[in-house]
Amino acid sequence: MTLVKEQSEPEEADDKGGADPAGDGYVPSPRRLERERHKRARTRRATAIAAASTLVTGAVLYLVVVSAPGWQRTKETFFDGQYAREAFPKVLEGLWLNVRLLLVCGAAVLVLGMLIAVARTLRGPVFFPLRVLAAAYTDFFRGLPLIINLMIVVLGVPALRLQGVTVDPVLLGGTALTLTYSAYVAEVFRAGIESVHPSQRAAARSLGLNNRQALRYVVLPQAVRRQVPPLLNDLVSLQKDTGLVSIGGAIDAVRAADIIAGRSLNYTPYIVAGLVFVALTIPMTRFTDWVTSRMDRQRAQGGTT
Repeated sequence: MTLVKEQSEPEEADDKGGADPAGDGYVPSPRRLERERHKRARTRRATAIAAASTLVTGAVLYLVVVSAPGWQRTKETFFDGQYAREAFPKVLEGLWLNVRLLLVCGAAVLVLGMLIAVARTLRGPVFFPLRVLAAAYTDFFRGLPLIINLMIVVLGVPALRLQGVTVDPVLLGGTALTLTYSAYVAEVFRAGIESVHPSQRAAARSLGLNNRQALRYVVLPQAVRRQVPPLLNDLVSLQKDTGLVSIGGAIDAVRAADIIAGRSLNYTPYIVAGLVFVALTIPMTRFTDWVTSRMDRQRAQGGTT
């Protein structure tokens, strides 16, 4: 037994390393250094393969598009630099309206969605009518296509000629966006509320909190924290759909591109508007991915959610 132990010690020491004879700290073992060199080599090889495959795929797609019979005509119609330079400042000016709609409608959607979600989760028979109305609201506006909702609100409300009701297409379009997205966000909030274990509410009640206080201070903070990623995804979708307010005549980025395209019969302005929306959406999408991965790591490590 002593002999076996003495023979196994050098191998274990070779794997774990040892102390520096000069007292400077840990010295990696040759085996550990070899493993690290192998990992770095494998990472470099994988990166090179990914880069090469990306270049090959891009080259193939480029050749397929460029060699198409109608490429020259398509290039002149959709990728004309002159019309792109003309459209870019006007599209940016219209984009400011989309950003304002996102900020205002996003805030209104979060508030209204939270109220609807709370109404759907209220307990007791006295709240039954409120629960039914909230459920009917979410079912209706989640089933109604957004474009139809926009047409009904933007075109139908002015036709009623109601006193004191605005006919501004921006306000009406923002109202339609808020109505539709509040239904989606309400379901996100409701899922978060129902995901909180009933013991949390019971513990809050045992500490002397009433139902309203337990919901406000215990249930809702946990529910909102858990639903941050899907809420951010809904805001990303809202940012893109703000371009639909142009159907009522509001001069946003899409409408600005449409005016130039209608005058020139060249569709490059649409490409410019699309790229501007993509440039605005990508940071929000990456932020959503970062928040999602961060919360997943916290859950995997046993942290708070």
